[in-house]
Amino acid sequence: MKNKRKKGTYPETVATHPQQTLSSGEHFEQTVGRSVVEAVLRAAGPSRRQFLAGLGVAALTALINEVLPLDKIAAFAADPVGKPEKKDLSIGFIPITCATPIIMAEPLGFYKKYGLNATVKRAAGWAMVRDWAINKEVDAAHMLTPMPLAITLGAGSLPVPFYMPAVENINGQAITLHIKHKEVKTAADMKGFRFCVPFDYSMHNYLLRYFLAEGGVHPDKDVQIRVVPPPEMVANLKAGNVNGYLAPDPFNQRAVYENVGFIYKLSKEIWDRHPCCAFTVSKEFATKYPNTFGALFRAIVDATHYASNPMHRKEIAAAIAPANYLNQPVTVLEQVLTGTYADGLGKIQKIPDRIDFDPYPWHSMAIWILTQMKRWGHLKGDVNYKAVAEQVYLAAECDKIAKELGYPTHQATMTKHTIMGRVFDPEQPEAYLKSFKIHSMA
Repeated sequence: MKNKRKKGTYPETVATHPQQTLSSGEHFEQTVGRSVVEAVLRAAGPSRRQFLAGLGVAALTALINEVLPLDKIAAFAADPVGKPEKKDLSIGFIPITCATPIIMAEPLGFYKKYGLNATVKRAAGWAMVRDWAINKEVDAAHMLTPMPLAITLGAGSLPVPFYMPAVENINGQAITLHIKHKEVKTAADMKGFRFCVPFDYSMHNYLLRYFLAEGGVHPDKDVQIRVVPPPEMVANLKAGNVNGYLAPDPFNQRAVYENVGFIYKLSKEIWDRHPCCAFTVSKEFATKYPNTFGALFRAIVDATHYASNPMHRKEIAAAIAPANYLNQPVTVLEQVLTGTYADGLGKIQKIPDRIDFDPYPWHSMAIWILTQMKRWGHLKGDVNYKAVAEQVYLAAECDKIAKELGYPTHQATMTKHTIMGRVFDPEQPEAYLKSFKIHSMA
């Protein structure tokens, strides 16, 4: 038989201690290592095989480890991935660029790569996608990062435990004003304005409120803020129903494209690398279909990292532009995704991280969102910030998937964030909350 092992040819491999007591993980890792060593020896010619065998197990394993990380291979292989219990899935989404990983995973094949037959289902607004998710009309959903916290706590809906396994995009929003307001320089200049945001429980709402309040404008007394579905925002700006909005793209760039608005401020100028949209499932779905949930989780993390690569942005713009996805001109989407764009003030801006994609759901992000929900009266009473964050945002699980797929991981689940120069310490949420002079707490 070709490559048949001859007695004494292989070194005394790691398989020569069968009575040694090992944990299941140690045993599996040992088996993987032994298999790789033996495969190398089988592939070697007779003279090279004799030389390698003479090195001994430890030296040969170390040599292989220099080019092939056995520990990572063992960790990947040891994680059991069962067949999806449910392959045919429906995922709700809103047609905005923040949903890029969820949407592009269909045309670019990321769901199929992980054994799923998933299709995306477009919703007109966030209340619709929330109701679809709660009523099980979809299996998973694109949501705004505050939404799974609000749904779990019963803010604005019946309480239903939801998970947020991954953030979709970071940055990616902007304050757009009507072109008649080109003279506006500060938040104080906006007193009396009518704004729209896509949803009460949204980063758009909380970032706009934060920006106004830092400028001395009370968002519940000095301006009006309405909820308008993103696809209707440009029409409302054009009709003069609102003076501006803090919105997801492509509707900031679309206002410039239609010469009705200009981009006043990117949301990254308020909080750089802030979370925006997310991938969510109910706790019931994740528990009932663990293998399907795992496959879906992997597909989303993989697609999100793919979207983060600037080299892929034009390909992605073309993939998500068709009518069944965003239904937008490719040139508008390219301006958003590449960060080279017309600002509506006669300039071409080059800001590559205007939008980026990073799946890691920091618990500290959730705690900041909860402080703002309390600040503006969306949550009442005491809140166990850390416990809620850990229940809803699956940071450790996201890192486990990232490690398995070969992407960077993190040393912690909480970090300090800086928003308009003010440092947020997630260990001191109540002190942070009490530091604001402008609020709507009773």
